[in-house]
Amino acid sequence: MHSSFSLEDKVIIVTGATGVLGHSFVNGLAEAGAIVGVLGRNEAVANERAEEILKKGGKAIALIADVQNEAQLLAARDLVLKTYGRIDGLVNGAGGNRPDGILQPDENIFKLNVDGMKEVMDLNLWGTLLPTQVFGESLTENGGSIVNISSMSAQRALSKVMGYSLAKAAVDAYTRWFAVELANRYQDKVRMNAIAPGFFLTDQNRALLTKEDGGYTQRGQLVLNQTPFKRFGHPDELIGALIWLLSDASKFVTGTVVNVDGGFIVNSGV
Repeated sequence: MHSSFSLEDKVIIVTGATGVLGHSFVNGLAEAGAIVGVLGRNEAVANERAEEILKKGGKAIALIADVQNEAQLLAARDLVLKTYGRIDGLVNGAGGNRPDGILQPDENIFKLNVDGMKEVMDLNLWGTLLPTQVFGESLTENGGSIVNISSMSAQRALSKVMGYSLAKAAVDAYTRWFAVELANRYQDKVRMNAIAPGFFLTDQNRALLTKEDGGYTQRGQLVLNQTPFKRFGHPDELIGALIWLLSDASKFVTGTVVNVDGGFIVNSGV
């Protein structure tokens, strides 16, 4: 029996596929039957992850591109269309923080590193918008779904990460705005939603949240205190929401942000 959650033979592009969360994304989508476009800047890792999927009997293609480079994205799109003839889904997984986008507690709040903040904004906001511009129009032919990656910092004020917070709040606004415009033009044919992960250990935040001996830093412990589940998430725990949003099981869902956070957002701390 056909499942509405099936991604069988759907061609889905994943940006940021060479990162920690991206690794889980591409593997989870391949296991759900998708043909996965493994897109990232690191050619060796992209090829390795695509090959890993192929060895397991899945379908994948490595796509080498920077999400802020339109020419590279266009070349990746053309390769996908030449190889498979269509694109059915896009996961805007590329993003992250930068040291210059962080405001430390002892720094002057009126002496912000504006260039550093802009750099983080460019990566997260324009690195979401530009791939949508390049890959999204192909979805209008046969229908499809776009999933952006948001953050807890878009909804709650988290110390230090000002640039990242601004960027992800903008991604949420873009998700809602563009979802409405897609619907106005294509009705239910193309949808856009977002996933807001809670705290998952990645290469970028591991040193901020954990110690070398396996314990937690002060910031890590504060996060756990605010998280009712009292643990960090595992990247694979994002796959269920991702498959749902990309599949026909969510075909009446658009413009929403799905929290996958162990209860972080809803906890008052009292």
